[in-house]
Amino acid sequence: MTDLTETKIWLSPPDVGELERKLLLEAFDSNWVAPVGPDLDAFESQMAEIVGVRHAVALSSGTAALHLALVAAGVRRGDTVLVPSFTFAATANAVMYLGARPVFLDSTTESWNVDPALVVEELKRRCAKGRPPRAVIAVDMYGQCADYEPLVDACDRYGVALIEDAAEALGATYRGRPAGSFGLAGVLSFNGNKIITTGGGGMLVTDDDGVARKARHLATQAREPFPHYEHRAVGYNYRLSNLLAAVGRGQLQRLDSMIAARRETGRHYRAALGDLPGVTFMPIAGYGAANWWLTCLLIDAERFGASRDRVLERLAAHEIEARPTWKPMHLQPVFRDCVMRGGDVCTDLFERGLCLPSGSALTEHDRERVVAAVRAVAAGTEG
Repeated sequence: MTDLTETKIWLSPPDVGELERKLLLEAFDSNWVAPVGPDLDAFESQMAEIVGVRHAVALSSGTAALHLALVAAGVRRGDTVLVPSFTFAATANAVMYLGARPVFLDSTTESWNVDPALVVEELKRRCAKGRPPRAVIAVDMYGQCADYEPLVDACDRYGVALIEDAAEALGATYRGRPAGSFGLAGVLSFNGNKIITTGGGGMLVTDDDGVARKARHLATQAREPFPHYEHRAVGYNYRLSNLLAAVGRGQLQRLDSMIAARRETGRHYRAALGDLPGVTFMPIAGYGAANWWLTCLLIDAERFGASRDRVLERLAAHEIEARPTWKPMHLQPVFRDCVMRGGDVCTDLFERGLCLPSGSALTEHDRERVVAAVRAVAAGTEG
């Protein structure tokens, strides 16, 4: 029988090793510490190549990248921005930073991403009234791209900027095209729980020369090219340090293997738990390849014999970290006054959704511990 009382299994911990340590120490020993340096330049160049865009601007967080992408899109106080409700709070927070208002949209059951039909409907309705939104943000949920063909077509038709929040999706593709390469700008995150990490940090990626230039300028306090400090706009302290970029370079070299490890974990869970009544996994859309950042499932309490929260409790009791799926933004107290279109789908995804441990360093023994704990709840034999 599997021993369920062992060391803690985390949801998605950092996976760093000797390569990252070597590059970090080399950067340290070179005294290129901050704010810029050769590792930062190399990290940006390598990321731009992977994403398939001309420019990459390394920043202090994915949220900073979202903020600057919205600034580049011309979002101002009083504007509206269409945002999926089923996402992490940073997506909506960045809109609020600029005094704009998010309009939340429901998800589709086919991929858990924003429903393109609702985007089209809302664009048509608002443009007909002469009040078009300033931008649309699409989010690539749990490492799977949104359905970009209808989103790009709709945004082009109505002249509205599209921003891709690919914070969870580095390495994923949509019809062969890399995540992060859609719209005016893409956004990546290197938080500690992401597919690769710099311990914190993010990146704005774009094909637009002007967007990249503006992002770099604003991210360095909007300093003008004078020998003294001259500022003609309000800027931000958003640049990533050269040391963290060195860690990112090491992580990038291992990106394919880390995606492969997470994919194997996802397949293991599906094979080991897919026969349980009331358990369904997040669908993988046929239009692309996911990076399998997190493996997520839904639990039908009546058929399964226990609620999602009961499973969470038992996993925690066995030192296994799992989490509910994202709580939709329209259900968050801070956004209760914002407009919401639809809501049944993403509300259900939250109420029944569960994210299982999916880190790229997860061992076969770790996976078996998770599986045994879930199956014990289903069988009513958890101890």
